[in-house]
Amino acid sequence: MTSCSSSSPLRLGIAGLGTVGAGVIKLLRANADLLSARAGRPLEVVAVSARDRTRDRGVDVSGLRWYDNAADLVTDPDVDVVVELIGGAEGTARTLVEAALKAGKPVVTANKALLALHGTDLARLSADNNAPLLFEAAVAGGIPAIKTVREGLAADRLLRVGGILNGTCNYILTVMRETGKDFATVLKDAQDLGYAEADPSTDVDGLDAAHKLTILAGLAFGQPVAFDSVHVEGIRRIGAVDQTFARALGYRIKLLGLASMTDAGLQARVTPCLVPQHAPLAQVDGVFNAVVAEGEFVGRIMIEGRGAGAGPTASAVTADLVDIARGHTIAVWGVQTSTLPALRACPISSGQGAFYLRLMVEDRPGVIADITAILRDCGVSLRSMLQHPAENESTPYVPLVLVTHQTSEAAMQDAVTRIDALNVVTDSTVVIRIEAA
Repeated sequence: MTSCSSSSPLRLGIAGLGTVGAGVIKLLRANADLLSARAGRPLEVVAVSARDRTRDRGVDVSGLRWYDNAADLVTDPDVDVVVELIGGAEGTARTLVEAALKAGKPVVTANKALLALHGTDLARLSADNNAPLLFEAAVAGGIPAIKTVREGLAADRLLRVGGILNGTCNYILTVMRETGKDFATVLKDAQDLGYAEADPSTDVDGLDAAHKLTILAGLAFGQPVAFDSVHVEGIRRIGAVDQTFARALGYRIKLLGLASMTDAGLQARVTPCLVPQHAPLAQVDGVFNAVVAEGEFVGRIMIEGRGAGAGPTASAVTADLVDIARGHTIAVWGVQTSTLPALRACPISSGQGAFYLRLMVEDRPGVIADITAILRDCGVSLRSMLQHPAENESTPYVPLVLVTHQTSEAAMQDAVTRIDALNVVTDSTVVIRIEAA
């Protein structure tokens, strides 16, 4: 796909004037000369759409055409490119992007949920109407993850892709580790600092990371991935006690999104993981993200940076606009095809791995024997065991941590179900996968 370039301005219509939308306008104005030189033509915002005309966004939009209905950007003859920064997989954002592509207008978006849930249909619309769809900002903010996976590694056969894909979760886990505070306390602090939303569920329950992983996996393997095939777990059940045990074992806890190709098909999951404390991924802390990829020829690479915020995300959006101005665009999933079947996925139970199990058990003789008997019967071999005394004598339950050797996910699930049924175990077992690096 190409878009004609010339010395005339590339005229932009921006839908959504939140933090990112306002950031794009600021960046375009602040770096106008630099961008014009790199794009070969000026980049000019001519129209905008947002819900509230009166809100102060810290950027002057008085000279721009304003549309209350975002879809009107598509029919404006002076808008060459539609920039969708509304967000959400349905509603106005989806309607706008589909209308723009059907009209043959290029679209730049930061909307990860839209791409993750409707990427197959949008790719067809893009191809059928020769309308580029670019979305560098949809994954990991200022990190050039899309270009790295889809274009920089285009010569290699990728085996694995993923990483730390949600800054909110990474911040919470980092602060829990550094301060010893529990999840609820750190989440509240993150909300007060603006790192977590008032409703944090999309972040802390793993959905945001799963959206990004779905996109990365589609790019890595050249076919769209069905979002509902991704196994998703969040971090709500990670406790301060898990951070203590992880440190004692030589690990750090990270929420990772990982997708790999196996003989049985694609396996994609977002789960808390124990990562060796000296591994590169373990050193990525705070609100930072990291994207990893592994190929047959290139081996393993990792890129790290800020995954959200006005500046990094606006930079990624604008980089896509420069590509369109230059006429440098590419098929949505990196391959030219009119049929894009979803990759065959395999269930999480078909995987293999080592596991950390944290149980709250009655502090009395015979308990450990009962638990290890279940593991033996399920074919799960133990590597190590740790037990800490109760924090106060009035508590009849103590934390017990078991670390397994490599075993099947199915065997582990079976064992945990049986262990949780024991009357000496309170609450359900916390299970964290162990990653080699």
